[in-house]
Amino acid sequence: MTMQLEPNKKLDLEEIMQDLEHYHPRRKGWVWRDVPAEGVDMGPFHFRDMSKPLKNSLGLPASKYFDHIDPQPSCVVTTEIASGRFEDDIRRMRMAAWHGADHLMVIRTTGQSHIDGLMEGTPEGTGGVPITRKQIRASRKACDLIEDEVGRPINFHSYVSGVAGPEVAVLFAEEGINGAHQDPQYNVLYRNVNMYRSFVDAAEAKKVMAGAGIFQIDGAHNANATAKAGWLVMPELMVQHGLNCSFSVAAGMVKDLIGLSTVPPDAPPAPKLWYDLPYAVALRDFFSEYKMRAQQNTRYIEADIEEAVRTHTIDTLISMLTSADIQSTITPDEGRNVPWHYNNIRGVQTVKQTWAALDGIKELLTLNQAGPLGEMVRDIKERAVAFLEEVIEVGGYFAAVEKGFFVDSAKYPERNGDGIARDGKGGVGADSLIERDGDYMAPVCDHFGNNYLPAGLTKPCDPIDGCTLCKPEKIVYIDELDPADSADARLEKTLPYRKGGLIRPEAEWAGDGTMLLQFVVTEAEDIAREAALEMARKMGLDDPQVINLMVLQQAEGCFVEVKGKVKFDIKKADLKIPPKEIMLPEDEIRAAIKQLGVKVVAGTVGEDEHSVGMREILDIKHGGIEKYGVKYHYLGTSVPLGKLVDAAIETGAQAILISTIISHNDVHRTQMRKLAELCQEKGIRDNIILIAGGTQVTREMAAETGLDATFGRGTKGIQVVDAMVKILKSRGVV
Repeated sequence: MTMQLEPNKKLDLEEIMQDLEHYHPRRKGWVWRDVPAEGVDMGPFHFRDMSKPLKNSLGLPASKYFDHIDPQPSCVVTTEIASGRFEDDIRRMRMAAWHGADHLMVIRTTGQSHIDGLMEGTPEGTGGVPITRKQIRASRKACDLIEDEVGRPINFHSYVSGVAGPEVAVLFAEEGINGAHQDPQYNVLYRNVNMYRSFVDAAEAKKVMAGAGIFQIDGAHNANATAKAGWLVMPELMVQHGLNCSFSVAAGMVKDLIGLSTVPPDAPPAPKLWYDLPYAVALRDFFSEYKMRAQQNTRYIEADIEEAVRTHTIDTLISMLTSADIQSTITPDEGRNVPWHYNNIRGVQTVKQTWAALDGIKELLTLNQAGPLGEMVRDIKERAVAFLEEVIEVGGYFAAVEKGFFVDSAKYPERNGDGIARDGKGGVGADSLIERDGDYMAPVCDHFGNNYLPAGLTKPCDPIDGCTLCKPEKIVYIDELDPADSADARLEKTLPYRKGGLIRPEAEWAGDGTMLLQFVVTEAEDIAREAALEMARKMGLDDPQVINLMVLQQAEGCFVEVKGKVKFDIKKADLKIPPKEIMLPEDEIRAAIKQLGVKVVAGTVGEDEHSVGMREILDIKHGGIEKYGVKYHYLGTSVPLGKLVDAAIETGAQAILISTIISHNDVHRTQMRKLAELCQEKGIRDNIILIAGGTQVTREMAAETGLDATFGRGTKGIQVVDAMVKILKSRGVV
């Protein structure tokens, strides 16, 4: 029987792991979103720059006010995952896909860049996920199920880097990886892989990726993430992108599958638009034949999630003004070193919310290139051309790297002499290249360079009756080798939290017990930090750490975020779940209201001037109680309780409805109790229904304050009128 996901049932990881040795990807190659040229109609709106909606998804928080629509941007949306445990990443992939991510990027552990060959049977990684055949198969198998569930193809992505690049590319081609980072310059500059080895490996890797239709993203953005001042390296970034693109085309990649990793060079408080917008326009001018993948600049991300969201919003605006084929959703995980589930979701939501709000912005606004923008774009392009000319003049890319041309902190053509310099004869994998003989033949497809094909053969793999790219059944599957440090062992430990009766909070891995506390300490920074840690310890958290501290004012205090772990489990069986309220049939509600001619008086009480929530409960146009035949007298805001009670007596109302939004010092509780007491004093308590609502009101407060019913956030008119009829029935009135 084919495995299927059920929206209200957890993904079965044990079932995913079954029979992996026989699993093969059902499709290969990258998939773009389906974007109707005529736009998309959703609910009461027409969207101009959106893709087709998902079959199953979770919309933005405010979607409940708009017919629960969930517009999906026209660009592919990325989320990056790096928990280190692929079995937990699979669950996060499902979460992200339900919110609209269709490019799931799994960050490979850094150590693999220096391993000269594939890893099999690898244990848990540090700073990423060990990319093995098992990890890929389990993840891709899960993606197959997830894309069926949400109704859109999911692109699975990882990294082809380091000295095992060609082997990893073959693994990816065999196992249905859809996108990958591949950049020989990244290997040279940031991994110190020998430059000759890096480019030879890259040619082979790119050829294999091209054959499998794998979308390639380069890593040129690391220059502005590494430079002392990212906004100064824009000309170099252009050159790196140009070298990557031309080399990829020469290796056999089609331009539609080559993506530039475009990262804005700075962040607020810098005047971001004056740097990032010209750079984005310049890139599109030079590289219009290629795809653009937009990402935030992690160099300037601190540990504050709100800071990242604000910057991400501005970056998405720039993406929409200049077009982005893929929008990444980087989060503060690098600043916090905590890759938490909900940060992935927040990133995806930021793109969705910004894209929906600014839908069709290019129809309403036009970039003015006749003024400063055009001048800045031209300046960046001229500097980039001059940079490339100098690279050629000194003897080419390798010679320029040896001279430290790249990631120099000065604005070209100036140089500070602090660029990254590499020795052409040094680095990882130096002296490891061997020239092929003229009759060299490898019996495999998608092989770069000279591969002698004897007469009579149509494909190089014919002599062996097909290579693994042509016949996946030939792939040798090796499971993890260490039984004590494996996905199976980890799944056994987390079984009580995934399928058993135990609950712990989770931030990264199943049952990890991690919690985040947010609070204010009214002391200076150094005192606030230590006080916050001590508070967390006294609350019983293990290993508390301050992951974010924001000074509100040097003397007045700080906002602190502390993470820690709980020591206890919660048993599901011990939880007392309030029974769900079963609503009366609408016909029965209407009949009861009509029979009694129910009238209510209503108002916002205390010193509260908020009226929107109460009007939504009352008015027919909002689906309020008026819709069901209830007549109401609305007395407005800041209404004295005595006035409400007197109005109820004068009009013969059967109910009083009060609302409190502002509830400092528990004002809402005070007002609710006083209402009950006042009705008791007036002698009408047994004949009147008392109902209160508000953002701080809970269902349990009715018994506490002497009212008949209380309602909190998200209450609808039907719930209030349902409660009224039930109370009337309990009193024998109906």
